[in-house]
Amino acid sequence: MNIDQQEVQKFSELAEKWWDKSGDFKPLHVINPLRANYIASKVDLTGKKILDVGCGGGILAEALSDAGAIVTGIDAAGPGIEIAKLHAQDNNKSINYMESTAEDLLNSSEEKFDIVTCLEVLEHVPDPELLVRTCINLLKSEGDLFLSTINKNPRSWITAIVGAEYIFNILPKGTHEFNKFIKPSSLGSFIRRGSAELIESKGMFYNPITHKAHLNNDLGVNYLMYAKKS
Repeated sequence: MNIDQQEVQKFSELAEKWWDKSGDFKPLHVINPLRANYIASKVDLTGKKILDVGCGGGILAEALSDAGAIVTGIDAAGPGIEIAKLHAQDNNKSINYMESTAEDLLNSSEEKFDIVTCLEVLEHVPDPELLVRTCINLLKSEGDLFLSTINKNPRSWITAIVGAEYIFNILPKGTHEFNKFIKPSSLGSFIRRGSAELIESKGMFYNPITHKAHLNNDLGVNYLMYAKKS
């Protein structure tokens, strides 16, 4: 069998980090039910083809699969994809994972999706507008798009960087760069220029002391956007 057991072991140990609910990815595990439930409240996921862009270790992809969707997860980081595959396999979940960018997938495949999700990814790429446009182009006509990112203002700098990374240590230092944060008005423009219609925006509040989270109408820091391809 053409498998390096040491590599398998290494990925297994890394997988524990992605899926360690009290480790570096704890905030993602806390907000994940909120994100998945929000998506399910807008669209019946049963049998829908979903593409999760920037899927990491598969936390959202698995939740969407559990809700009855047919999920493809892509990420440019190979190790995360290996972790996602391993976890899905260990838990008997049928999810198609690929190491790819959204742009490469669009160029190499004719496949279109009912729903595209791109959550907590836009603030990590050099050209977020290109990524939004690509996500829209990967949708079928009338397809649904879900995006989430971080607002760009003094409060988001205090909350998402100073608070989360340095005071409360709920994220690894260096997770975010302020200059990559995106104002809701900018993201709304990206959506419209990509030929989609913005349907709804919701704020997401995370309490770093109680580690509880909820959705609200305050877009001041973390926020979600739901749009539909025109």
